[in-house]
Amino acid sequence: MIDVTSDATLVGAVELAREAAVDIAEPGAVGEHVECRMDAERLATHYFACESSGYVGWRWAVTVARAPRQKVATVCEASLLPGADAILAPEWVPYSERIAPGDLGVGDLLPYRAEDPNLQAGFEATGDEEADRLALEELGLGRKRVLSPEGRAAAAERWYAGEHGPRTELAEKAPEPCATCGYFLPMAGALRRTFGVCANEWSPSDGKVVSIDHGCGAHSEVDAEPIASVPMPEPIVDELAIDVEPRELLSGQAEASGQAEASGQAEASGETEASGETEASGETEASGETEAGEQADLNEAAAGDATAEQDMPVDLPVGELVDHQPEA
Repeated sequence: MIDVTSDATLVGAVELAREAAVDIAEPGAVGEHVECRMDAERLATHYFACESSGYVGWRWAVTVARAPRQKVATVCEASLLPGADAILAPEWVPYSERIAPGDLGVGDLLPYRAEDPNLQAGFEATGDEEADRLALEELGLGRKRVLSPEGRAAAAERWYAGEHGPRTELAEKAPEPCATCGYFLPMAGALRRTFGVCANEWSPSDGKVVSIDHGCGAHSEVDAEPIASVPMPEPIVDELAIDVEPRELLSGQAEASGQAEASGQAEASGETEASGETEASGETEASGETEAGEQADLNEAAAGDATAEQDMPVDLPVGELVDHQPEA
């Protein structure tokens, strides 16, 4: 970098640069002056702190310049630039390179890669029946593209270092490797000497590609050690904490208790019925006496009315009164 002589006129134009930054920033977003850098001869940039909460670490940059023999500075441009501690978005990655293993879901499609380093051109028929049969049937090359040596090596390294390789806790504690298990199906081709497929439904690796030195507890030729049974002594009854009585005695006490309860219930029922009858009889007698008294009162009232009618004068016609007058 070429050293540039400092320009006093440009370095001193702090307020001019601040005004230019305030014109393009939000109110209160321009902070204190940070520094001034000489970009070239008669060209400098002033930096101000950015106070916006969404732009931590960013700085306002105002570039000023002056013409030869000019005594005042002129603003060239003002912008917001990231500083050393600014939070920046990650570098843009094309979609074809953005997808990671495991991101593909149901219905998703990967973009076609014409130049895939893991693939190479497949076999084309040569016209030789024996050579074509060997390539198509035994080597499986009857496809437009097949796995390249680089792709095969990458897959082998990924599988061997994965959870179905020899360096997992499951494999390290296994009594025997997969190579000696009856459920191990060796792969065809160049990977046959290192990998196979597990066909044991009791194994956590069922249906997975496993290395020959992988292993688990579901090995076909391994048996679990039987656990010896521990003889148990006869139970001991603590007679100090509970009372132990013969079963016949307990049965007799239960029957006596049942009879006593039944007798008590019968007596209680008889007393209840007797009490009910006595109360009913008393109520009947009281009702009869009440009715008799009411009838006597009615009879007395009727007799009094009859006596009163006899004592009252009889209303007769005048002629009859004259006729019945006593003779002189």
